[in-house]
Amino acid sequence: MKILIIGAEAAGMSAAAKARRSAPDATITVFEQGEVVSFGACGLPYFVGGSFDEPGYMAERSVEQFRASGIDLRTGHRVERIDAQAKLAVVTNLASGERFEQPYDKLMIATGASVVRPPVAGLELANVHFLKSMDDGLALRALAEQDAIQNVVVIGAGYIGLEVVEAMHHRGKQVRLVELADRVLAESFDSEMSDIIEAAIRRHDIALHLGERVEALEGEGTVTQVRTDKGVYPADLVVVATGVRPTTEFLADTGIERLANGAIVIDEQGRTSLPDVYAAGDCATVWHRVRQQAVYIPLATTANKIGRLVGENLCGAEKAFPGTLGSAGVRVLDVEAGRTGLGLREAEALGLDVKSVVIDDKNTTNYVPGQAPIRVKLVYEAGTKRLLGGQLAGGEGAVLRVDTLAAAIQGNLTTADLGMMDLVYAPPFARTWDALNVAGNVAK
Repeated sequence: MKILIIGAEAAGMSAAAKARRSAPDATITVFEQGEVVSFGACGLPYFVGGSFDEPGYMAERSVEQFRASGIDLRTGHRVERIDAQAKLAVVTNLASGERFEQPYDKLMIATGASVVRPPVAGLELANVHFLKSMDDGLALRALAEQDAIQNVVVIGAGYIGLEVVEAMHHRGKQVRLVELADRVLAESFDSEMSDIIEAAIRRHDIALHLGERVEALEGEGTVTQVRTDKGVYPADLVVVATGVRPTTEFLADTGIERLANGAIVIDEQGRTSLPDVYAAGDCATVWHRVRQQAVYIPLATTANKIGRLVGENLCGAEKAFPGTLGSAGVRVLDVEAGRTGLGLREAEALGLDVKSVVIDDKNTTNYVPGQAPIRVKLVYEAGTKRLLGGQLAGGEGAVLRVDTLAAAIQGNLTTADLGMMDLVYAPPFARTWDALNVAGNVAK
């Protein structure tokens, strides 16, 4: 059996490794247009900020290690198009320019996502950077280490944008964050959590501009200022973090089912609408356990899980992914924020009969040094009180409490169950009644 995988990051290499173990006699070929494989871009802001110095830590295994395991991994190769009827891929060797056809019996598409380039003049100027690839990280870190780089403007207040803000603040830069929406993390968190993050940003003397549109990046060859609809700001460095979109343009003529943003629609087994073609990772949808629909939530955790599952299914298994909850977290300076399941706005948009509760508590017992506030929000069915979603923000321990909520949602537990759940207590970690217990008991 000939297995072909397009893309060698989280989902693709998880699938390749699992397929290699599941079908020792199969021929497994992986094409990757870059030179770095099994790369975790989640570490880039922390590398840029100086939290660690070895970029290789962001790659789980090397090209040589994968090849030694019997996987024909070819970097510097770009797949131009797929002929699903003939079961072959048209591939270009980027070094030689050679173009050839590669047949397959089973195909997996794991091409990930690309940065969204906003319609703003000046993106081509020097010292304007995105942060997605290893090369991006190396270039941005080199600039961040220069004393001449002082005024840093970050465009976009999503996860990456906020992590870059923290990284540049850690480097001692004068940081300015510009966001088109009226609050940070507007697509992921409810406003009660955004409030806590925004307060932390302002508390650290970082300029926060909400509801402001960037119109142009200006300078003679190198960026020197950012112009918005409300002002002009000095900039030695601009980092654009305005989101990602699935890298699936090469599939446009295949008829494969995709969402409006280009994400490949897959079922619970990772299958696409084309026969013997699977997909996973940031190029594909994922089934949402609560929403009961295909959604686009590009997360490394989901990419690895569905990639592993697809690796088995390429070899004849019929494993099914139970669905995502969209669990995610972020640290911004001295606060954490995490979420899982549905936010209130999402639940109401789906027409669900829901209630919510928000409580403010502390993360430890009063006499423990470093005690910090923690805020909890629960979203639950009005009648049954079954948990549908939860969010936390505040001091240390906030994000990991989200794991408890994810398990509760997956187990169809109610707010009453959460209220009496036997959670860990010791003074450095929680109060006798943990904040989650309190939230569950307050829910009416």
